[in-house]
Amino acid sequence: MTLDTDMKHAVSLFAAASAVALLPASLLAQTVDDAKTDRQGAEIPDSEEIVVTANRTSRAISQVGESVTVIAEEEIINRQPTEALDLLRTVPGVTFNRNGGIGTNTGVSIRGAQSDQTVVLIDGIKLNDPSSPGGGFNFGPLLTGNIARIEVVRGSQSVLYGSQAIGGVGNMITREPTEDLNAFARAEYGARDTVDLVGNISGKFGPVSASLGANFARTDGISAFNEERGGEEADGFESAGVNGKLDIALADNISIDLRGFYADSETEIDGFGASGLQDTNEVSFRQDFVGYAGLNASFLDGRFRNRLGFAYTNIDRNNVNRDTDTQTFESNGENRRFEYQGVFDAADSVELVFGAEREESDYSSGDIAPEVWINSVYGQLNVTPIEGLSLTGGVRYDDHETFGSATTFAASGAYSPNGGDTVVRASYGEGFKAPTLFQLFSDFGNSDLDPEESESWDVGITHNFLDGRAQVGVTYFERNAENEIIFVGCFNNPLPACNDPDNPRPFGTYDSIASTSADGWEFGVALQPADGFDVSLNYSIIDAFDDETGNRLARRAEETASLVADYRMENSLGIGTTILIVGDSFDNSSNTTPLDGYVVADLRISYGITENLELFGRIENVTDEQYETIFLYGQPGRGVFGGLRYRM
Repeated sequence: MTLDTDMKHAVSLFAAASAVALLPASLLAQTVDDAKTDRQGAEIPDSEEIVVTANRTSRAISQVGESVTVIAEEEIINRQPTEALDLLRTVPGVTFNRNGGIGTNTGVSIRGAQSDQTVVLIDGIKLNDPSSPGGGFNFGPLLTGNIARIEVVRGSQSVLYGSQAIGGVGNMITREPTEDLNAFARAEYGARDTVDLVGNISGKFGPVSASLGANFARTDGISAFNEERGGEEADGFESAGVNGKLDIALADNISIDLRGFYADSETEIDGFGASGLQDTNEVSFRQDFVGYAGLNASFLDGRFRNRLGFAYTNIDRNNVNRDTDTQTFESNGENRRFEYQGVFDAADSVELVFGAEREESDYSSGDIAPEVWINSVYGQLNVTPIEGLSLTGGVRYDDHETFGSATTFAASGAYSPNGGDTVVRASYGEGFKAPTLFQLFSDFGNSDLDPEESESWDVGITHNFLDGRAQVGVTYFERNAENEIIFVGCFNNPLPACNDPDNPRPFGTYDSIASTSADGWEFGVALQPADGFDVSLNYSIIDAFDDETGNRLARRAEETASLVADYRMENSLGIGTTILIVGDSFDNSSNTTPLDGYVVADLRISYGITENLELFGRIENVTDEQYETIFLYGQPGRGVFGGLRYRM
């Protein structure tokens, strides 16, 4: 199935829906209430988005050279998502694969990179799992909960974010503390006996600003083993979590910053037996905890801002066979990060961002309990030499316990000749990914591995017209990666790790030998035909290949497109739709197992009963599309959901 031929009916649906449906999309800027002047004191339009993740300091999006997508709170609320994946799947350049329904193992790829080549943050704290083979993050159990904002930066970003930032960075930001007392609550029920409850309260009490929340979700689910191929047993999911932020003002220029996020999930899974993939009575338990404690201090009338912090991540996983009441898998990964960051305004047009970090990671699984450290320093210069022109350059040095050192560079620029209506962007970035603890020290490990390395660049332009009610954009990108770590067989392999008499590896080991490349285009259109009526269309072309074989990288569709639209009428009635179109791909690296493309359409409606209370409902997968993102594993069919939402 391709976008050029067999998907004509999907494109027709896409086009028709765009004429009658609606959404506030990532391309359409959201209003912010602060930081309304740039580095030279020029006024920033009220509609200009402020982003933090791209430069680790607040900047207007027209001054950012990197490719960034922001999904703001109002869009998240309108789209009624349960999973973070529901939002990420429509971001330009992003593809995903999942082995079943909600909660099951889910990988997210940015611009064709491996799913474990993305740095994933929640409230700025690294979420990647040190105990997983590739060190990536499993998005399956991550619920939207109290996530109020998502920023995705595409392209290699290791100068600011270190190891793993080859494809890009995704930052999920929960609700912030507020000056006045605010509350948010959502309760919904729907198909497959699904329940989703979310609550958050925030406010300021003397010197303490706080935001505290909780969420719970459960569902009977679907069979992870595709029902079209014989799966019969539904695999359920349940998760409970809490989130919190505290900002304690010790003085006008000194504060303590505390953040925390915890999720406890239980996912029923299917496994392999004598006949291949089959229904099994196995459950995967997972606990995620991230915490941060920091001291913030500003000096020189706010021109010199400092942050000293400690971040902690712990992901605990274990699988149990309920038929035999035996544990089939267990692991625990822990990451400790000590960090300092300074931001110094050297002049009205010159900003310096610099810092130092020490990251310590360890994991335990059975009798294995290795650990490794990496020390880093980085610096980035942001300058606005003339009005409308922003330039950024940075360098990072990392010293790793096993492979030694790595130095990465980055540079970017953004130019607008007309106050942000037209912005030309370009960026160059280098990335690296340290070998994981599993790749170094497991029964299959190789302690001589080199880090994965990448170079990427992109160039693009966006233009606003019709008094900001329309925006078009296009970006071209390329990335080359080498020393990618893959699993290799040890039969007749001269690799030293394969011939170690003290630690034989009869099934194979890891080696730094793969080379991949990717290039493509990202197109976007955002429209606001009328007040309250927002439409966003995105279309991406991603050519991602194994340089040695010439084959396409597995599970990366060449073409993806999305429409997200919402219309809020004056009578408090809201209607909307999301349509996702994904082209053909291959399930394996040899390109012998095809995965057909698919079209998934969601419809939603909401009605404001009072100023604070709202009734909402949606139909997911309206056409009951049957599709696979991983061979043999099914995806949810049509489902109807509804509930109440309260905002104060």
